[in-house]
Amino acid sequence: MKYKYGFIGCGNMGGALITSVVKNVGAKEIAISDYDKSKVENFVNKFGVNSASSKEIAANCKFVVLGVKPQVIKSVLSEIKEELKREDVVIISMAAGVEIKTILNCIGFELPVIRIMPNTPVSVGEGMILYTCNNVIDKDEKEFLNDFSKAGKVDKLTEDKIDAGCALSGCGPAFVYMFIEALSDAGVECGLSRDKALLYASQTLFGSAKMVLEGNHPAVLKDAVCSPGGTTIAGVHALENGSFRGVAMNAVVKAYEKTLSLKNK
Repeated sequence: MKYKYGFIGCGNMGGALITSVVKNVGAKEIAISDYDKSKVENFVNKFGVNSASSKEIAANCKFVVLGVKPQVIKSVLSEIKEELKREDVVIISMAAGVEIKTILNCIGFELPVIRIMPNTPVSVGEGMILYTCNNVIDKDEKEFLNDFSKAGKVDKLTEDKIDAGCALSGCGPAFVYMFIEALSDAGVECGLSRDKALLYASQTLFGSAKMVLEGNHPAVLKDAVCSPGGTTIAGVHALENGSFRGVAMNAVVKAYEKTLSLKNK
């Protein structure tokens, strides 16, 4: 039987994408496989998707999504490369640090490839997915964009910028969680209960981010909150004294540098 999507690997990120894609594509159009059969069984029971082997997915799915860890992607591709020798297939890889040329070298022939770098908020439909393409026709790219739209925002960039983008959007959630936790801690110190402090901090970041996404520049928005001689500008001053911007920038730059160093090993 033919399927539109096949997911080889349904761990945390693969599972989050399955949860999103099923909303646009439908369960009957999706097949999944994983070495952990309990994960497969969970998604089959939850959504009604189809269980299949990696080889069956490679032979029968239009889009073959590789959700495996980078260190095993070569062995997975070696196992399924014969089944990939057909015209109507597109590989979608989310293996961090694995370039498209590496994927093609592993299988030994040309295929359309979409390389994606999603972040963890795809699990709640508010993720950021970076992607780049190789030999993918417009029709297939548009299908991919539509089918992944429920996961969050999807943005295209050249492959040489993927690592920089991932240092921001891929690692960034951890930095944001730390900021939310710090704001919450401050609220508790000022007398709020933990649950209310966490709610106020989280919703404040969520709403503020939405205002920026609607086209407002963050500097303009910040200035609008800072009344002359007021409480907010006093807090901004404290952040500047602590080199807040510089520390935030360093976090992204260090993550990027670490990515490059791991690739060069």
